Amino acid sequence: MPRYFPGIIVMAATVVASNILVQFLLGDWLTWGALTYPFAFLVTDVMNRVYGLAAARRVVLAGFIVGVICSVAAAGMNATTLRIALASGTAFLTAQMLDVWVFDRLRNRVWWTAPLVSTLIGSVTDTAIFFTIAFSTPLSFIDPGADIAWANEILPVLGHGPAAPLWVSLALADWLVKLALAVLSLAPFRIIVINILRRRAEI
Repeated sequence: MPRYFPGIIVMAATVVASNILVQFLLGDWLTWGALTYPFAFLVTDVMNRVYGLAAARRVVLAGFIVGVICSVAAAGMNATTLRIALASGTAFLTAQMLDVWVFDRLRNRVWWTAPLVSTLIGSVTDTAIFFTIAFSTPLSFIDPGADIAWANEILPVLGHGPAAPLWVSLALADWLVKLALAVLSLAPFRIIVINILRRRAEI
């Protein structure tokens, strides 16, 4: 189990940081959380490639548990809301487990296929679940005290499309960033995997 600790730590830190940073805008359509959360997919894919399906699932579950505990603590200190913590946890567990499953089905293809496809599918799932639970008005009953009025201001989608709540633009922009980072993460994925396998071979 100690070999999974780095993955668990990065997972937990990513979830907690993203819970907090998603509440702060970066420009008009992005939140700071969009730049931190994609690291979770990189960690999951590295664990899957190096240690296999079961190990990747254990890292996801451990990271999820630690992340939930830290998120609840952050909510208690008013650093985030319970609604965002719930949205993050649900999106994280669903998307990461889907990522693990897809990666495993594609692991024997060209090296970049599994991490790219699994991350793209997981990212779409994560974005849809998180932003819907965290900011959509019909789900306000989840955390009535949470102020989501700012996220429901009606504006053109990404400044040019049809009118929709601001959170729709945030979700679309978030998804586009995840797509870009999925491609950019291929190089570090390859480098990290090769280095870990090399060190394991030397032991």
